[in-house]
Amino acid sequence: MARALALAALADGRTSPNPLVGCVVLDAEGELVGEGYHRQAGQPHAEVMALRRAGDRAKGGTLYVTLEPCCHHGRTPPCSEAVIAAGLRRVVIALADPDPRVAGGGIAQLKAAGIEVISGVRQAEAAQQNRAFLHRIRTGRPWGLLKWAMSLDGRTALPNGASQWISSPPARSWVHHLRAGVDAVIVGGGTLRADNPLLTSRGQRNPEPLRVVLSRTLELPKAAQLWDQSSAATLVAHGPEAPAQAKQQLDQLGVERIELVACEPTALLEALAQRGCNRVLWECGPQLAAAAIAAGCVQETAAVVAPALLGGAAARTPLGDLGFSAMDQVIRLSPSSPQELGSDWLFQSLLPED
Repeated sequence: MARALALAALADGRTSPNPLVGCVVLDAEGELVGEGYHRQAGQPHAEVMALRRAGDRAKGGTLYVTLEPCCHHGRTPPCSEAVIAAGLRRVVIALADPDPRVAGGGIAQLKAAGIEVISGVRQAEAAQQNRAFLHRIRTGRPWGLLKWAMSLDGRTALPNGASQWISSPPARSWVHHLRAGVDAVIVGGGTLRADNPLLTSRGQRNPEPLRVVLSRTLELPKAAQLWDQSSAATLVAHGPEAPAQAKQQLDQLGVERIELVACEPTALLEALAQRGCNRVLWECGPQLAAAAIAAGCVQETAAVVAPALLGGAAARTPLGDLGFSAMDQVIRLSPSSPQELGSDWLFQSLLPED
């Protein structure tokens, strides 16, 4: 199962809306005869890849898979049928699939066919690996990761707004790698106006993650790097109050836009989940970041801390007002060990679950 989990990880950030799945097949004598992983939505699932490699040697053998085989028809046939047809004696599963289209149905089909099924092997590791997929199935929203870079005194910009570059080149390279593992990168209109960001993985992923701008007023620049979609797609989300002229301007630029029932984080993430996003990255300003946290749209934080002092009482900080008035109200994050990124430190933490 450890090998199956390692195989699944090879497709991190590329399988949405599907989960990460790895599979290993042993023959009747316990010799490895096939392995595979799900590479991308629409491509063969891990079990099918492994069984193809195993061929007839799978008969009477054991299949190890990180997630319950699917039992429904989608873009690919049910994996449960392929497993049964292979003549396996035993199937070992790490994690049951909570997708309502499966939800134990795959396991039931295997058992009905006379196959021995063992579940829960390295279950916690499998759940951690697919935490974004599991979160979307459970809540109807993608897993949210909030990232910021700040100085040692907690500033993200000087009082005059200058912010490039707080972090070191190794830290910025790490951010590009981070983007390669998500389905969408989200900013607000203020960040777009102030920073004119590119928001890509710099070629570490193909296709690049969707770049999303959430803006209530659509007071957006006519020229921006995000409007050039030759390397990455851009989506602008707004509420029903957005001015018609501003919407027309985006349409003329060829930028896709969606009108949400309300211009707020929950509505945006529900819309992105419907587009198949499992994991999103918030790279927004303090007010939108605070709103996303307050709405339960952030499950994880990543803070890059540079050994620099910016100062300034009016300097920008990572988060806007969360409405707390007593220390027993503050959000306590999970402990984390810092990681060195060049001259900077990275702190990654989970927010407490609801």
